[in-house]
Amino acid sequence: MSRKRKETLALTAIAVPGILYFLINNYIPMMGIFIAFKKFSYAKGIWDSPWYGLNNFKFLFISNDAWTITRNTLLYNLGFIILGTALSIVFAILLTELGERMRGKLFQSALLFPHLLSWVVVSYLVYALLNSSNGFVNNTILPLLGVEGPDWYAEPKAWPVILTVVFLWKNAGYNAIVYMASIAGIDKGIYEAAKIDGASKMRQIMTITLPMLKPTITIMTLMSIGRIFYSDFGLFYQTPMNSGTLFQVTQTIDTYVYRGLMEQGNVGMSSAAGVFQSLIGFCLVMLANYVVKRRDPDNALF
Repeated sequence: MSRKRKETLALTAIAVPGILYFLINNYIPMMGIFIAFKKFSYAKGIWDSPWYGLNNFKFLFISNDAWTITRNTLLYNLGFIILGTALSIVFAILLTELGERMRGKLFQSALLFPHLLSWVVVSYLVYALLNSSNGFVNNTILPLLGVEGPDWYAEPKAWPVILTVVFLWKNAGYNAIVYMASIAGIDKGIYEAAKIDGASKMRQIMTITLPMLKPTITIMTLMSIGRIFYSDFGLFYQTPMNSGTLFQVTQTIDTYVYRGLMEQGNVGMSSAAGVFQSLIGFCLVMLANYVVKRRDPDNALF
C-alpha cells in the first residue's frame, strides 16, 4: 500500500465519526419531510401512512394564535440579532483590549460560563430572582427602593424585557468568541500605523476594528436570519415556567407546536411546522444573501 493511500485512509478514519454524526443528526431526521404530508399512523409507519396533502400545515394559519406566535417569533429574533450582535462585538473588543493577561482569561471564562448552563438551571435562577414570595428582587432590591414587588409570572408586559436580558446574558459571551477570533486575525501593523498617526483607541476601533469585522458580522447575521422562524425552546418554555398567563408574550411557533403535540399527539402537524420553518428560513437566507451580494459581493455567502 502506497504512502499516499495510507495517509488517505488515516484521514478518512478520523473523519468517519464526524460524517456519521452529520448523517444521523442532519439527514436521517429529514424523513420528517414525508411525515409532514401524511396522516401519520404509528401502526402503518412512515411509508404506509396515507398522504394528507397540505392539511397538516393548516393548523399554523387557521388557529386564533397564528398571528401571535408568528409576531412573537419574528420580533424576538430580530431583537436578539440586533442586540446580540452589538453586545457580542462590544464584549469581544473589551476582552481583546485586556489581552492575554490573567484577568482577560477570567472575564472570558465568566462570559462563556452562562452558555454552558442548561435552560432548566437558568429557569430556576430566574425563578430565584423573580419569585413573588421569596425572590431576591421582590424581597431585597425593590424594598430598598420603597417599591412593592409584583407577581412577575403574572405580568406579561415585563417578559419581553426579561427574556431579552436572559438571552443576552446566556449567549452574548459565547458569540463574542467568534468576533474575538476575527479581531485576533487583524494585522497589528495597521494599529501601529494608526498610533503613529495619532489615532486614539476609539478612533482605531471605529476605523479599523469594526470595518475589519464586517465580513464576520455579515456571515453571522445571515446564519441568524436562517433561523429567524425558530425560537430557543428552553428560553420561551422553561424560563417562564410554562405560565399560562404569559402565553401572549412567550408563545412562539416552537412552543405552540410542542404544546399541540403534547395535547393532540399529532406528529404530522409537528413535522409540517418544522418544514414550514425550514422553507421560510431558506428563502430568507437566499434573499438576504442576494441583497448583500448586490451591495457588497465580497461579503456574500455564495
